[in-house]
Amino acid sequence: MEKYIQTMAGHWLQLLISALIVLNTQVHCHGKAMVDFTFLQNAEAKGAVCLDGSPAGYRYSKGSGDGANNWLVLLPGGGWCDTTAECLNRVKTSPGTSSTKNITASSFGGILSPNQTVNPDFYNWNRVSIRYCDGSSFIGDVEEVDPETNLHYRGSRIFSAVIDELLAKGLNNAQNAILAGDSAGALGAILHCDRFRALVPNTKRVKCISDSGFFIRAKDLPNASGREQYFARTIALHGVAKFLPTSCTSRMDPGLCFFPEYLVGNVQTPLFLLNSAFDKYQISVTLKPYPADKPGWQNCTSHTETCTPAQLQIIKEFRNTFLETLKEIGDRPPTGLFISSCYIHDHLFFDSRWNSDGSPRLDNKTIAQAIGDWYFERSVVKLIDTQPNCPVDCHVL
Repeated sequence: MEKYIQTMAGHWLQLLISALIVLNTQVHCHGKAMVDFTFLQNAEAKGAVCLDGSPAGYRYSKGSGDGANNWLVLLPGGGWCDTTAECLNRVKTSPGTSSTKNITASSFGGILSPNQTVNPDFYNWNRVSIRYCDGSSFIGDVEEVDPETNLHYRGSRIFSAVIDELLAKGLNNAQNAILAGDSAGALGAILHCDRFRALVPNTKRVKCISDSGFFIRAKDLPNASGREQYFARTIALHGVAKFLPTSCTSRMDPGLCFFPEYLVGNVQTPLFLLNSAFDKYQISVTLKPYPADKPGWQNCTSHTETCTPAQLQIIKEFRNTFLETLKEIGDRPPTGLFISSCYIHDHLFFDSRWNSDGSPRLDNKTIAQAIGDWYFERSVVKLIDTQPNCPVDCHVL
């Protein structure tokens, strides 16, 4: 069992690194304007540091025109590390999710794009992407630092310190504000959503977006105990439990309170859930019927046309369980939905997925159009693709 758990954790990190390579490749394409990295002021004194102890920070593009007083803060994803060994390996092999050393300027795409055609509702807002380098969805906080490893578990301090700095830059006077997150960052956005709203009490419209962050427990599907144990170890290592809502921890083990199905029903701030019912990350990594079918499962989830009938049945069961779990959360907070059948994970960063001729569409709306309509209350947006019985190749990068 111990070997199984260690290997499973390694696969989470391996897929994460691959995803980040793709993301970085996308972000630097097409000659987009570069956005400098801002190191958090007095980060070390505040304890707002990455896993390796380097100062936390963010990328910020100032708003203009009618967007000058509107703010969009994004929490990127990048998985988690659940053991000291995994966190050390993360520092060694994935500095993009553990450090700010040698960081360079980058560019914004998707929901952060400055291109009005790509991003008509938010292109001229104040747009911020906080560096994800803590491995705990911006939630953990452990005061002690082991001198042998020099690992710092300070995700919650990073979030708080960056938001404080943004408040001083004008977020405190925002007319409209969004806290969005992707993957592990989406879980952070759910957990911080009401807290974020409380920090901007004079803002008339505050909402949150979770992109590919609806990780389901799926207790009747393969590897459910592995998923639960992984989250429980992450919570313990990073000191997350004290930041989890008592509405969840008073009813169940804190290890289950990283699963959004037990969280979103108690979020008071309007929340948009953007996901695929065939989420590629969850299916290929967390659902793996490991170790019995490891080679076949890897090939199947990389090339679904090669899946056996038994493998396809597991994937179909995941999708059915995902949709049933979604139903159970009801409509509190007022929830926007865009649930596609595309075999992808992550939507907000990519122009091609966010808003292009080839973007996923439901009710003839791209993701950008759906979220814009929901945020500005132009229409009710509850779009769920229930037709396909198998993952759909939506032909988007």
